[in-house]
Amino acid sequence: MVMASVMQKIIPHYSLARWLLCNGSLRWYQHPTEEELRILAGKQQKGKSKKERKYNGHIESKPLTIPKDIDLHLETKSVTEVDTLALHYFPEYQWLVDFTVAATVVYLVTEVYYSFVKPTQEMNISVVWCLLVLSFAIKVLFSLTTHYFKVEDGGERSVCVTFGFFFFVKAMAVLIVTDNYLEFGLETGFTNFSDSVMQFLEKQGLESQNPVSKLTFKFFLAVFCSLIGAFLTFPGLRLAQMHLDALNLATEKITQILLHINFLAPLFMVLLWVKPITKDYIMNPPLGKESIPLMTETTFDTLRLWLIILLCALRLAMMRRHMQAYLNLAQKCVDQLKKEAGRISTVELQKMVARVFYYLCVIALQYVAPLVMLLHTTLLLKTLGNHSWGICPETISSLPLDNGLTSNSLYSELPSTDGKMKVTVTQITVALSSLKNIFTPLLFRGLLSFLTWWIAACLFSTSLFGLFYHQYLTVA
Repeated sequence: MVMASVMQKIIPHYSLARWLLCNGSLRWYQHPTEEELRILAGKQQKGKSKKERKYNGHIESKPLTIPKDIDLHLETKSVTEVDTLALHYFPEYQWLVDFTVAATVVYLVTEVYYSFVKPTQEMNISVVWCLLVLSFAIKVLFSLTTHYFKVEDGGERSVCVTFGFFFFVKAMAVLIVTDNYLEFGLETGFTNFSDSVMQFLEKQGLESQNPVSKLTFKFFLAVFCSLIGAFLTFPGLRLAQMHLDALNLATEKITQILLHINFLAPLFMVLLWVKPITKDYIMNPPLGKESIPLMTETTFDTLRLWLIILLCALRLAMMRRHMQAYLNLAQKCVDQLKKEAGRISTVELQKMVARVFYYLCVIALQYVAPLVMLLHTTLLLKTLGNHSWGICPETISSLPLDNGLTSNSLYSELPSTDGKMKVTVTQITVALSSLKNIFTPLLFRGLLSFLTWWIAACLFSTSLFGLFYHQYLTVA
């Protein structure tokens, strides 16, 4: 509630979403007026600018057309807060970014608090904030994807469906791979979950049976993964085009290196869970006859979390360069138009230029939403998976934490006068303890590790396909 109040007071004055777009570094191209196009086309007489004809007693005018190869240079203007008010999806973009900032602050404060105070039966509120961020990001991506299905003539719908089926098959294939190659821990987590449910049912005096089969669990997980892959299809394709354009704009060598690292960041995240390449090599390096591990398994898990967060920070730092590369598409389209023969109406030319800036927030959402999903699945993995932020952490048990307080101790701590309250609190505590015993850190480690890996894999697959498409299949 405190953070919600702070958001309400601060966001109207200080907003990271507005600062990323409206700090003065981004410049957008203004569409030329009809008078400017008329002058460039050599038609300065307004009376002869349009052909008129009578139709049912009314005068109908044909739109002005100009040659495509006119010498047109667009004027630029810095993106301001007033300009963004008319942009499509700007409220959704601002809400997602600013809410993510608030959720991250809540998470950091909670982590600092738990570093000094040992967690008891109280619920970690940062988990709720992270889940809300993920739900908002998925909702936004779903909303953007539905727009592609509304287009009748374009092939966007077919692309989404094709990639959805592709990622479904890919997810089924990945879920077959054993933990010897991809060390998510899904098998261990699911087994632990099944055993915990059976023990819980036995304590309740019910027939103990497996609540869900492993095949059913993997099937529904693959369906969910196919939806995530379909949602990340166009963000990945768009990222590839912006990456190529940003490389053409970059003049410094260090900037080009950072752009390459940013593009390959999802691949680095994917390799972090490929056991023969990373963990086995680090844990058992080939250093002669004696194999001395470079670090403990717990330290490797911590470094993996830090690497993902650093790569997410790099992606956020390179956002403006990618947004400027997208805005430059307006002048790029005009330059491409000059190479074509024929004529084009002034209205179509103005729409072509204005459309680029109008969809700036859509592109920003496609850039930010996968980043937000990667960041907060990693934060959830740390918290629910019972990991540590320390590079040299203490040994952490992968089993559920001891609940500590039993129902009897809680009962004795409450005032003797409030009998009903004692019973209610005891029942709630027992229910929460039962849930903690069922949904253990082992289950969350396996599930969240797989989801983090899957988001990175989908983003890299689509961006790699987009890189191939824009570099080799499109006509220059």
